[in-house]
Amino acid sequence: QGQGSGSASARPEPLEPSLLRFLVCPLSKRPLRYEEATNELINEELGIAYPIIDGIPNMIPEAARTTRKKPPAEGSKQP
Repeated sequence: QGQGSGSASARPEPLEPSLLRFLVCPLSKRPLRYEEATNELINEELGIAYPIIDGIPNMIPEAARTTRKKPPAEGSKQP
């Protein structure tokens, strides 16, 4: 019924640490920081976070969430 790992039922599966040094943001091509609390890969520079699902990072820019509210760089003013 389970996969035999025991405690991994409720917790999201963490990222394999050795993968982190190979992963870069597809948008900025810069290294990402793994945030254990949210199980995400964070790009501090762009202020976005990529989710990790079942130990596999979802590196599609559309899947990333914004981690901070920052005005767009292209000068498009929001009311």
